Amino acid sequence: MALTQVSSNKCCGGFQKVFEHNSSELKCRMKFGIYLPPKAESSKCPVLYWLSGLTCTEQNFITKAGSQQAASEHGLIIVAPDTSPRGCNIEGEDESWDFGTGAGFYVNATNEPWKTNYRMYAYVTEELPRLINAHFPADPEKMSISGHSMGGHGALICALKNPGKYKAVSAFAPICNPMQCAWGQKAFSGYLGSEKTAWEAYDATVLAGSYSGPQLDILIDQGRDDQFLSAGQLLPDNLIAACTEKKIPVVFRLQQGYDHSYFFIYSFINDHIKHHSKYLNA
Repeated sequence: MALTQVSSNKCCGGFQKVFEHNSSELKCRMKFGIYLPPKAESSKCPVLYWLSGLTCTEQNFITKAGSQQAASEHGLIIVAPDTSPRGCNIEGEDESWDFGTGAGFYVNATNEPWKTNYRMYAYVTEELPRLINAHFPADPEKMSISGHSMGGHGALICALKNPGKYKAVSAFAPICNPMQCAWGQKAFSGYLGSEKTAWEAYDATVLAGSYSGPQLDILIDQGRDDQFLSAGQLLPDNLIAACTEKKIPVVFRLQQGYDHSYFFIYSFINDHIKHHSKYLNA
């Protein structure tokens, strides 16, 4: 599958690049950011996949999170895809910020008119890793996943639905129980229909309750002053309760004074990269 390089910038001894390609899952052109550490010039490196939140593109993380220095030091490739298909000419795709463009919610849609293009779960877990492993010095046996908000939801479900595939998972302010919050209910009803059993397949709290697989160590950072926490969109307590019940180890850190922004992510990204490196470089 052909890749087109969109940009390349030397950064922390390695290169921050953006590529574009035709996606077979999403039936459109897609961009992703990739950081290649200095180590990638001489050997294969583990890959950390980063999933961004509502309204984001591949640019938000690579320009705002400050992840490159730690990735360079730990020898990690970081791949940051876009958050939805783009330009599919589906009626209503650009009508709201929390559904459609920029809001793929990392599900495989089953409802018309979304089901042909809105297959972000398959894109992130299958197509993108195949592409990265084929074109870059990536170690296909060593991958992990992280994300923010909607992307934190995405990271958690990808890890919980695929025991053993990802060596570690972490999240910033994830949507932990989408079946029980307004964002999730809007997205799931639109993409998946009204049948709640279909929703359960993409809800981290439900998935944690039935998880059976290798030990998965979860790191979650949550800002105490996050407006979406107080609005009941994130619901971390529900996930923590499910993980406790199943004895899934979770380090949950409530960070005093921090909000939902990339300033929060920038403040703690090094801890997350260290968390992933511990398992990826073991």
